[in-house]
Amino acid sequence: MYLVKTPWLLKKLYPLLTWDTGRADRVIYLTFDDGPIPIVTPFVLNILKQYNAKATFFCIGDNVRKHPEIFEQVKADGHAIGNHTYNHLKGWDTDDWTYLDNFLLADEVIDSKLFRPPHGRIKRSQTALLKKAKPDLKVVMWNVLSADFDPSVKPEECLKNVTNNTEGGDIVLFHDSLKAFDRLEYALPKAMEYWSKQGYTFSALAAEQH
Repeated sequence: MYLVKTPWLLKKLYPLLTWDTGRADRVIYLTFDDGPIPIVTPFVLNILKQYNAKATFFCIGDNVRKHPEIFEQVKADGHAIGNHTYNHLKGWDTDDWTYLDNFLLADEVIDSKLFRPPHGRIKRSQTALLKKAKPDLKVVMWNVLSADFDPSVKPEECLKNVTNNTEGGDIVLFHDSLKAFDRLEYALPKAMEYWSKQGYTFSALAAEQH
């Protein structure tokens, strides 16, 4: 079960997590989880470049280890990077100290002040541990979910999820993963074209944003 648009009540319940930028200007904050990997991440980088867009990539540490050249290309293109744990751990199913160790292992190769918990699942106790280990850490969620990870969602639905729900200041979640690629490959270029025609620009997240 998931919601395309994050309800305000959920944001109130978890105030230590960043759900949106709080801005109302015509800027969209695109984020991509689970890379870097061959084919998919370079595809995303190419689309972003066509629109002079900057985005934020929440990377899995093990994928950075396997594909360092793609990771370096993400950074070279001017995008922001974030930690997504080393092995894509689901916080609710993982004890706190194992979760912290996995985050720190990823931090060795990613070194970012931005973190997104895989599956959006993190305990309050884990958030506290991570922030104690890295006091300037910002735990970033999202407020528009493309659902590109869901094989039951048609590519056209994925496109509608983002174009019908995104406003200025929103953090939008896509995945640069093989699992999502069928939907991402269809939805991302069309969404970028649509938003651009609406006058939106695309920025990376900064660690100091609230």
